[in-house]
Amino acid sequence: MFGKRSEASAALQKPVAAAAEAAPKPTPKATAVPANTGQAPARRNEPSEEYYETKATIFNALFETIDVSALAGMQPDRARDEIRTIVDEIIAIRNVRLSVSEQSQLIGEICDDILGYGPLEPLLARDDIADIMVNGAKHVFIETNGKMQKTNIRFRDNTQLMNICQRIVSQVGRRVDEASPICDARLLDGSRVNVIAPPLAIDGPALTIRKFKKDKLTLQNLVEFKSISPAGAKVLQIIGACQCNVVISGGTGSGKTTLLNCLTGFIHPDERIITCEDAAELQLQQPHVVRLETRPPNLEGKGKITMSDLVKNCLRMRPERIIVGEVRGPEAFDLLQAMNTGHDGSMGTLHANSPREALSRLESMITMGGFSLPAKTIREMIVGSVDVIVQASRLRDGSRRIMKITEVIGMEGDVIVTQDLLVYEMDGEDADGKIIGEHKSTGIARPAFWDRARYFNLEKELAEALDAAGG
Repeated sequence: MFGKRSEASAALQKPVAAAAEAAPKPTPKATAVPANTGQAPARRNEPSEEYYETKATIFNALFETIDVSALAGMQPDRARDEIRTIVDEIIAIRNVRLSVSEQSQLIGEICDDILGYGPLEPLLARDDIADIMVNGAKHVFIETNGKMQKTNIRFRDNTQLMNICQRIVSQVGRRVDEASPICDARLLDGSRVNVIAPPLAIDGPALTIRKFKKDKLTLQNLVEFKSISPAGAKVLQIIGACQCNVVISGGTGSGKTTLLNCLTGFIHPDERIITCEDAAELQLQQPHVVRLETRPPNLEGKGKITMSDLVKNCLRMRPERIIVGEVRGPEAFDLLQAMNTGHDGSMGTLHANSPREALSRLESMITMGGFSLPAKTIREMIVGSVDVIVQASRLRDGSRRIMKITEVIGMEGDVIVTQDLLVYEMDGEDADGKIIGEHKSTGIARPAFWDRARYFNLEKELAEALDAAGG
């Protein structure tokens, strides 16, 4: 098999046949996992232990038979065909009684174990899942429509789970093991991955995948989802087009990166954009984009490239806009410097629960970076750099809303002055527990970036959008 088929088949049949003769008769029927239709409830049709025992036995016999090095050099379709042929032989020799659909399901899962991401494959194929959370081999949770639920997916053991984690992170040149038990990485489709392994994770490896839809969301999609009103979407479109410096603030899972992707859709295609991220996940469509990604230290603890290093280097790359995937630390100072030195239209996201808290977090991150600047000087830098803060939130019903569009106006004494242009007001909930609300204008007719909008001939559209939001 795989370059030595006849020898492999002979080697296969002898031990498997011997095991089949020693096995008790009749062989119990395995209960296969029903095929995932994309709409299956979280905890229904739990497979039996017999199914997992049968699968493990066949997998072990297969693994002893195949030439893994030859398998790695084959095309995926051919490799699957080879695996399918051997598994059919093993099932026949061991006299495992399976229906056609059950046998097809088991073979598909074994192929996924060897060539793909194992039990995660059906979850990764579903576009309605936002997050996959694996808490050890026996507990896999997903988030759909903003709600958490447990699945009937499980791994054979923590060793299989750890092998799949290694397979994921190795694709982007990273590693996760006892010496380096924490790792951020990404899948080939851009989905964000975090792995924390034993001994830090006590009950087995913890794997978290933040999935991204294959089809990039637009502001129109957000309007359809009622995340923002049509008038509010128009205001955001103008903010993105007229080169305002934007900070997108929100909690975990509130849709910050999705909103950042939407805003970058209105950047002129002639502009040179440089993105800096811990794990490259932004999906910019402009033709002139340079994507940069941080790097962890190597085995000797050297070679680490931080976000601050990337942002500093951006200034030497003749950028017109700098997009920072997430501001977490001292790079906040470098981003503000970039915004304040001619790179209008730069954007970034950060974790905060309100626009006012976002300003405080920017200040605290700069302070944590070791910059011994007076508080007033830092606040003046923030005022001179940030034009607009967009606040996103995930509400208790699982829906995501843009809660506020807030301008940074200036200083009064030592206090930063802001004004809200648009606010989401909750009016209650319907019979299904879904929150009812409306985006309303605060009545500001001429925002502080009015002159900037006029420079780009967008002032009339801005006035109409604000007027529509007020109505």
